[in-house]
Amino acid sequence: MKKKKKRKSKAGLIALICLFAIAFLGGFFYYYLLGFSKNSSLGNGLASAERREVIDGEPVNILLMGVDIGNPKNQNEPKRTDTIILINYNQANEEINMVSIPRDTLVTINGKNQKINAAHAIGGVECLIKNVQKLLNIDINYYGKVDYNGFRNIIDSIGGVNIEITQNMKYDDASQDLHINFKKGETVHLDGKKAEEFFRWRKNNDGTGLAEGDLGRIDNQHLFINKVIDKFKSPAIIPRLPGVMTTLPKYAETNMKPEEMIKYAYTFLKVDKENMKITTLKGDSKYIRGISYFIYSEKQNKELLSNLQGVSTGSSGNSKIDKQNIKVQILNGTNINGLAAKLSSELKENGYSNITTGNGEKTTKSKIIVRGINKKLIPLIKRDFHINNVEVESYKEGDIHITVLIGEDFNK
Repeated sequence: MKKKKKRKSKAGLIALICLFAIAFLGGFFYYYLLGFSKNSSLGNGLASAERREVIDGEPVNILLMGVDIGNPKNQNEPKRTDTIILINYNQANEEINMVSIPRDTLVTINGKNQKINAAHAIGGVECLIKNVQKLLNIDINYYGKVDYNGFRNIIDSIGGVNIEITQNMKYDDASQDLHINFKKGETVHLDGKKAEEFFRWRKNNDGTGLAEGDLGRIDNQHLFINKVIDKFKSPAIIPRLPGVMTTLPKYAETNMKPEEMIKYAYTFLKVDKENMKITTLKGDSKYIRGISYFIYSEKQNKELLSNLQGVSTGSSGNSKIDKQNIKVQILNGTNINGLAAKLSSELKENGYSNITTGNGEKTTKSKIIVRGINKKLIPLIKRDFHINNVEVESYKEGDIHITVLIGEDFNK
């Protein structure tokens, strides 16, 4: 009897020790992940007025930004983004779209033409997020940011990747201590330093290089990203994970909470490679007042936008909305006359016919209130109304299905 009690006591003690060990390791892991959020330049991420909460079934958008080296002589000088990539996860069909946004993309900031890579230098993370949201008419739920110093260390932590060089790369810039030398046809192991060189290369010392400039460089980056994805999906990454987890918080920042990082990291690793697409925004290059810009084309990106907004282009009933029978109320919450009538006219051209207009309470932020409509259709409604801020209310018989309050931020 005493032996049985001893065994039970010993087993209980072992179980307790295991429990404490698991709790300690879990806490240790959580602590490192918490380092990301502590680095965030926006405190707990986007301010409550800006952060877009994830709705079940709605796409999840994560904006990745790689910050350039800036001015080597003045590290406090605001930095531009050298790389901008949107990761779009469609919860309904478990697909991931990775979309590169050319850094020369034309946007308007403070009433002036700017290249989108200047947004971060002008107004930080928040400014870049707002401009991407406006450009693509989507919500950004999360962001991640890293500079080239962090990029090098992160690639080193995963053990680098092997890549075949498809063209000669020979470029030197002494001011940035940048020296690139790869030969066509060779397979190179890219550690952090060499990966940075591959990622940044556009032209050679003799002027030859990528005919499409930054767009060609993005194609090279996509090759590299595919190699990194393969590395993370390989069992070889397992022994390197502790090193990755201790490196990332030192050099990266995000507005994700630790539990969100764990959730999406696990989710993304489960996605089949065939369900991952890497693309670049389509558009045309154009000179405006002597400056070359990339002009984003909504028409050329129609299919991509449908994917990003979670709107199926197939025959599924879930992707259709009975626009003729949807009751829409548009209220103008600004001092600018005619906004409600203008939006009403555009919506009628788009198939909505049951629309009333009027004046509402003055507001700075536009909003859509949806009642009695499938949540899966919210991305379509956002696209049709050109407003991202959506609230869902319960529906009672006779209620208006969609109420739009136009605020001072409405720009259509």
